[in-house]
Amino acid sequence: MKVLPPGTLLQLMYLRERLRRIPPGRFIEIGPGSGEITRLLLDHGWSGCSYELEARTVVSLKLRFEKEISERRFMAINEDYLSSQVSEGVDLVISCMVMEHLENDKQSAFMRKSSTHLKPDGIMIALVPASPAHWGIEDDIAGHCRRYTRATVRDLVVANDWRLLHIAGLTFPISNLLLPVSNFLVSRGERQKLALSSLERTKESGRRSVKYKTHFPVILGLLLNKYTLLPWHILQKLCAQSDRALVLFFEARPCAAAENA
Repeated sequence: MKVLPPGTLLQLMYLRERLRRIPPGRFIEIGPGSGEITRLLLDHGWSGCSYELEARTVVSLKLRFEKEISERRFMAINEDYLSSQVSEGVDLVISCMVMEHLENDKQSAFMRKSSTHLKPDGIMIALVPASPAHWGIEDDIAGHCRRYTRATVRDLVVANDWRLLHIAGLTFPISNLLLPVSNFLVSRGERQKLALSSLERTKESGRRSVKYKTHFPVILGLLLNKYTLLPWHILQKLCAQSDRALVLFFEARPCAAAENA
């Protein structure tokens, strides 16, 4: 079984709790990476599709979710979500570490496009990097345009005629404690990516391979799992209002839909 980083595990643990509030339906996922959120959604009865820019990532997703694809519960689409012609109404639009890659105009286009795909009672869930004070080499290597604050998330939501339903900081304090080690590992293993274009860095951000940062020996699964990290999960919820959290989780709904819900 794949061993996930502690920050990723904590994000998934929080997302799992929030999804319990929503009846399973149809989803659109943007930027699935290796498919951890996809797996969570499918295991909880959801069906839908994921949009991914990098063709090699789509190949990996098709292999991982071969069964669900054969059952017509899932599609992995190698296409830019913003220029896609998808027309189905869905219950959930979800993205993890995607919006920070978009320039301001495309970020607004992302919100507008998502509003057209959501059913009246549908919602958006997004996870984005937070705390501009913690900008580092990983942001440069991944092709980020920004790190968010609660205020900039609210401004984005309001400016595009959405209503913010829920926002929480995640992975604090464990990600902050590990940040110096993370920066060292990323600098040593991925500094060469700084020579790539912003688009290429964005594509590569879903296919990262840095030992002890994005992947771990199987034996470390004894230490890195949802059971051993439960105290840290409780702590991240207690610290959800911290401005030092390195990840922001938010849920939003278009205003017209929110008023009718």
